[in-house]
Amino acid sequence: MTINFKLPKNIDGGRHEVPLCARSLVIIGANGSGKSRFSAALARELGDRAVKVSALDALYVHGGEKGETEFERLMALMLHDEIKSLLAYKMSRAAGGTADLKRTRLDRLIEMWQEVYPGNKMLIEADRLVFERNGADDRYNASRLSDGERAVLYLIGAMLYAPTHSVILVDSPEMFLHPTVMTSLWNRLELMRPDCTMVYTTHDLEFASSRQGAATVWVKNYDPEQVAWEYSVMPPGSPLGDEMYMAIMGARKPVLFIEGDAVHSIDARLYPLIFKDYTVRSLGSCDKVIESTRTFNDLNSFHHMVSMGIVDRDRRDVNEVEYLRRKNILVPDVAEIENVLLIEEVVRAAATARGRNENKVAEQVKSRVIKMFAAEYRQQALMHTRHKVKRTVEYRIDGRFTTIDDLEKHISGLVDEIAPRKHYDELVRLFKNYIDNRDYRGVLRVFNRKSMLPGSNISGLLGLNGKGAYVEYILRLLREDGEAAARIRAAVKDCFGLKS
Repeated sequence: MTINFKLPKNIDGGRHEVPLCARSLVIIGANGSGKSRFSAALARELGDRAVKVSALDALYVHGGEKGETEFERLMALMLHDEIKSLLAYKMSRAAGGTADLKRTRLDRLIEMWQEVYPGNKMLIEADRLVFERNGADDRYNASRLSDGERAVLYLIGAMLYAPTHSVILVDSPEMFLHPTVMTSLWNRLELMRPDCTMVYTTHDLEFASSRQGAATVWVKNYDPEQVAWEYSVMPPGSPLGDEMYMAIMGARKPVLFIEGDAVHSIDARLYPLIFKDYTVRSLGSCDKVIESTRTFNDLNSFHHMVSMGIVDRDRRDVNEVEYLRRKNILVPDVAEIENVLLIEEVVRAAATARGRNENKVAEQVKSRVIKMFAAEYRQQALMHTRHKVKRTVEYRIDGRFTTIDDLEKHISGLVDEIAPRKHYDELVRLFKNYIDNRDYRGVLRVFNRKSMLPGSNISGLLGLNGKGAYVEYILRLLREDGEAAARIRAAVKDCFGLKS
């Protein structure tokens, strides 16, 4: 069933309608354009037919209130309904009935959850839902799930409980979801509820493009005096136009694609404050960053902007780094994002801002990091060698072979060609040289260790307390945009070979 309904008042005085052929509607606009108010006005217009869905509101209790979240209540309702169904079945059987055990909402939730996360299992244990991952021994409750995993559970549950033929208004459908999950999840949810009309409110162009067959409302501006919006309606199948693309992407700012989660990763919080002239988008994996940068730049004739990407250096060698840089992918002169925050000039800027002696703090941090590296430099050399071998084998095996004999002959010669021990020995000598010469920058370039920040004791040296305190302090300095921010920004850009 599709619903033909009128949209809120346009600034020109008209009232547009969603076309009957559209079973879903995307409300899209830049931040501050008034799209959330537009969605709220549409919900009021729809009355009892409207069902509001928001993962952000469901996962957290806002305003300092206490009590259960909407997510927790929904999971409890699922279990309650499951028990009712089971009791009804047992009572029917006890009375001599022949009723079958009905498929419940919880059955459908578990089924779809395991489709989205095929490596995970969802089980009922006593009076609670528990989860386990393939290959792991322990079971855990929903509180140990990531925000993304809990968001998926909530969204599936919310769709299952939506009344028949309702209009489901989804706020920020991309919220908490990894790009690899987002499109397939919403495709499944739409197929699960073909009776409902979906209305999405978003500023995410990738999500908007994924809703094939949806009508699109581009909300441009809101006039509070008239309680009216400037907006355009595009019928299903219409491409996102150049003007809309530019407005939402941020006034023709070039685009910077980065790794990590858009909500929690250091990358997503740090780089927008470093590269202020860019629209920064988190894409998750390095492969997605590389592919999206290439695709975006291939479409330059459409949007007239240049995009760049950032990926961690990790264990890439000089040739890999140079190849990526030629493709507009920035690669820092340090191994990973945590190392960026330990660049000597960044440490010095933070120390001075905290009223500490920057020379003493920098020397102590450097000594601790080099000491950590000295304790495991051979293991680090082995991991670099493994990376080199893997990448070389992937590249060399990708050739075409007409017979199995040719393939076997090729593989048999790879060990001598790759020479892993020779490469390992060279790295051991190089890494030992870094240690002997106290080459701090060289160590940061090759040292992959997620516990580098706490191991360096930078928070303690700066008098900061709590996990992540140093990261938060750097972000605060950048937001304040003072002298320390200028030093930090210049040091990070220099790490990428860029001028401040």
